[in-house]
Amino acid sequence: MIAALLAVLAPQAGAQRRDDDKPRSQGSCANRELPPPPVDTSEKPKPGQASPAPLPVPGRAVGGERMAECGLILPRNTRNPPAQVTAASWVLHDLDTGAVIAARDPHGRQRPASLIKTLLALVVIKELQPGTAITVTKEDAEQECTCVGIVAGGQYTVEQLLYGLLMHSGNDVAHALATALGGVPATLEKMNALATSIGATDTRAATPSGLDGPGMSSSAYDMSLIFHAAMKQPLFAKAVATRQIQFPGWGEKQPFPLYNDNKLLSSYPGFLGGKTGFTDDARHTYVGAAQQGGRRLAVVMMRGEQKPIRFSDQAAKLLDYGFALAAANPEPVGKVDYDAGATEPTADVAGKSPVAAAASTAEDPFGVTGWIITMFVGVIIIVGFVVGHRRKRAAEDPHQGL
Repeated sequence: MIAALLAVLAPQAGAQRRDDDKPRSQGSCANRELPPPPVDTSEKPKPGQASPAPLPVPGRAVGGERMAECGLILPRNTRNPPAQVTAASWVLHDLDTGAVIAARDPHGRQRPASLIKTLLALVVIKELQPGTAITVTKEDAEQECTCVGIVAGGQYTVEQLLYGLLMHSGNDVAHALATALGGVPATLEKMNALATSIGATDTRAATPSGLDGPGMSSSAYDMSLIFHAAMKQPLFAKAVATRQIQFPGWGEKQPFPLYNDNKLLSSYPGFLGGKTGFTDDARHTYVGAAQQGGRRLAVVMMRGEQKPIRFSDQAAKLLDYGFALAAANPEPVGKVDYDAGATEPTADVAGKSPVAAAASTAEDPFGVTGWIITMFVGVIIIVGFVVGHRRKRAAEDPHQGL
């Protein structure tokens, strides 16, 4: 551990920052508003529909001032992260405190691919009971794969489908859960409303599965925020940590083993689980967490490649770097915080955000102005009472007050 710590903290000759590693202002970041241009037609709107406008960019970066930077964001006197890491954006954060240990372009807008299933899972856990049976439609079963292999007409519990969603990234399962939530449009509304409510200002789900679609967007910071929330849900945490289950068959299809796609479950010490993703436009995406030495760290990586080493191995390298860095207890460079989204309010009542204004109204329906007026009137009444009393005493005793 000491050797690893020294390797992180010691200056590295020849490890100079590249131009794109230098801090830049929020306005100059290449992907501040939009992900890179798509490489295919997957995000082309349907005939007669326009492409969604970019999501608004908050005036201050959610999570802290340094989260606005788009190069490497490191504590002082810290060595650069492993050179094998190819992700255009990444975040390392403490899963318990929310402290961001290190990052690169955390609010750079990227496509999440199947990491968005983490957000879908949160909606499902919030709205559906684990034991509820869902009947699969023909449309559910015929989604563009990766697929678990659910059968049209088959019945599966919400819990079984969640395991298929998170272990094997089933697009068929994602569609079946969306159908149970009221259909794809309704599910996307719920996913995006939940993202907004926790301060994920870079996130817009265009599909429940993570397949690319018009307006799809997220960021390494937002996915850290969403994963942080998801890992607080016991069902989610258990599913992503499960290596293998026997998935039920239906009709002529026999039960079959379902394996977790995340390679680090069997190879990284203390690994707690995570999620993988890939599309042609998003490239490789990854989220995972591990516990070592009493610390739980999470890593999110977006828009990376499988070379020079496998993307999950790149995640392992970043986790090693994060644990060594965290052992020195550096000053955090930011924070993954559900309340951070409220730092970018639209002024509503007395300069407060709509959330704060609503809370003020609910807690004090009389309002600040009403109380000020009441206090002013009260003072006048008290002064009048005192003056009247003194005049009465003066009338009774002409010598009073001389």
